[in-house]
Amino acid sequence: MTVHLLQGDDAALLGAAVVDLVHQLVGDGDRSLMVDEFSGEEYEVTAVVDAAQTPPFLTERRVVVARDIERFKTDEVAPLVSYLSDPLDSTELVLAANGGRLPKSLLDAVKSAGGHVASTSVSSNKKERALWVEHQVAASGLRLDGSAIAALKDWLGEDAGRLAGLLETLESTYGNERTLRAGDVTPFLGDAGDVPPWDLTDAIDRGDTAQALSLLHRMMHAGERHPLQIMAILHTHYSRLLRLDGADARDENTAAALLNTKPGYQVRKAMDLSRSLGSGPVHRAVQLLAQADLDLRGYRDWPESLVMEVLVARLSRLGGSEPARGRR
Repeated sequence: MTVHLLQGDDAALLGAAVVDLVHQLVGDGDRSLMVDEFSGEEYEVTAVVDAAQTPPFLTERRVVVARDIERFKTDEVAPLVSYLSDPLDSTELVLAANGGRLPKSLLDAVKSAGGHVASTSVSSNKKERALWVEHQVAASGLRLDGSAIAALKDWLGEDAGRLAGLLETLESTYGNERTLRAGDVTPFLGDAGDVPPWDLTDAIDRGDTAQALSLLHRMMHAGERHPLQIMAILHTHYSRLLRLDGADARDENTAAALLNTKPGYQVRKAMDLSRSLGSGPVHRAVQLLAQADLDLRGYRDWPESLVMEVLVARLSRLGGSEPARGRR
């Protein structure tokens, strides 16, 4: 018996990983006889344990799959923890957790049973995510040139779960013989995916208004972020700069103490930005955020999207090289 625990924060990637694992475990066997699956909010842990304790019928082993295991609390997983202390040798148990925090007792029981624990999450680091995309393309057997891969990376954003379906579509359309370029890939992309918050603040900081507005739209539509959520991201960003403004934080450790965080790249980045912007633009940014907050709450009869577009455009004009004339 082996217990497999798959964890991830993207339902599509996690689901694909579970399907692949079950396919490997079943092999050439009869899936209808070997596999029991549990998912959603209808099943209870006791049903999973009962299936796992049932000997196989006309097969060498059984595969029991329990999805959405993260919804169970410590007391609810007790029967499963007890089972893992003496599991049935003929059962392959697959547990899938889509986000959420698992009870420590279950994690400990999986490890004590010699279980295999794997994560399907993709790093939020931009370089690591880009490498992941390149590896997925290579593994698919497709041949894409640099322009096509760049188009994929830009379109994908944080929605890593959309990549597998796109690669399958491209393969079924073009096959693996020819090298695809951006023009071949673009018609299949559709709406761009969500992006991490720092992509938006970086575009604003460098004064790239067009890019900042494009990223804002992706966050509101593909990312389904409410304008107030984006406001909170921007407020946190400028609050950090406001703390540094006039504080005479000459070294990284002093700045880290002011920001209530550890020294490192983010602290150095905030220090550099605070110095390059200067006091005037930072204070103006806070004023713009306050006005936009009032507008979102009905002070001005504007659509929420327009309020956010005007805010981001105005903030981006505080960054980059243009505002240098008005700095002090």
